[in-house]
Amino acid sequence: MRKRTLAGSLFGLLLVGDFTAVWQLQEKIDREQAAIQTAQNELLLRSPSLVKKLSLEYAPLLAALYWTRAVQYYGEKHRLHDPDLSLLWPLLDITTTLDPNLIPPYRFGSVFLSDKPPRGAGEPKQAVQLIERGIRANPGEWRLYQDLGNVYYFDMRDYPRAAKAFRQGSQNPKAYIWMKAMAAKIAEEGESPETSYFLWQEVYLTTTDAAVKKNAEEHMELLQVELDLRGINRIAEQYLKRTGQRAARISELEQAGFLPALPKDPAGYPYVLSPDGKAELNPDSPLREKRTAENR
Repeated sequence: MRKRTLAGSLFGLLLVGDFTAVWQLQEKIDREQAAIQTAQNELLLRSPSLVKKLSLEYAPLLAALYWTRAVQYYGEKHRLHDPDLSLLWPLLDITTTLDPNLIPPYRFGSVFLSDKPPRGAGEPKQAVQLIERGIRANPGEWRLYQDLGNVYYFDMRDYPRAAKAFRQGSQNPKAYIWMKAMAAKIAEEGESPETSYFLWQEVYLTTTDAAVKKNAEEHMELLQVELDLRGINRIAEQYLKRTGQRAARISELEQAGFLPALPKDPAGYPYVLSPDGKAELNPDSPLREKRTAENR
């Protein structure tokens, strides 16, 4: 009996040892394959013009494959919360070189190349380069002027160029009339939460890309917070003028008839007042951390 037990124990130890060795070997192989794949990607992604020459009549098909790869690349990086999007530009560069008439990569790149980390690559100049290429190849696509205006407006804070892009896009007979209105408003006022909300809302309503829609939704939420806080602060000032004292809680504004109900942020958490009487996000709201990161 003892011999059988001892033999079984030895067999178990050997089996565990074999599994451990196999696991370590597989891990090493995976690391090496990943390194090889990365090196291949780096090598391949250096010359879009060369890739196009090699692709011959298959360029549109290869462009579709690279476009799929770009979306997958961004999605995986976002899933892993990895802010390094250094390969996004090369992927989109190759895609649009292979097929200059493929519109979605330009619109996708306008958002995720320009938006600052962790949402995007933080490279608005690359986004401008990409969109201008798209406009040269597709002058009738007025939405590309909208994307160009958005990059100048949101990420580069270049309001004259933003206004110019919207104005140029508005000259297309198919363009929405608000393009001309945005050009005038931005030229006159620069940036405002109301204008920013409207522009992101247009992106949200018109895009068919799930990642772009989600990104626009997050921006809209934070802009709604900004608008809400400003509105509550105006009401708090009215309360101060009428009563001679600052409200300590937002419920006091409601009870005094200044608010119809306790206002909540887009995540469903009620706003609160700080010790100095200013409106702010609830400490438990998930938007609080996002807003802090956005304002850095």
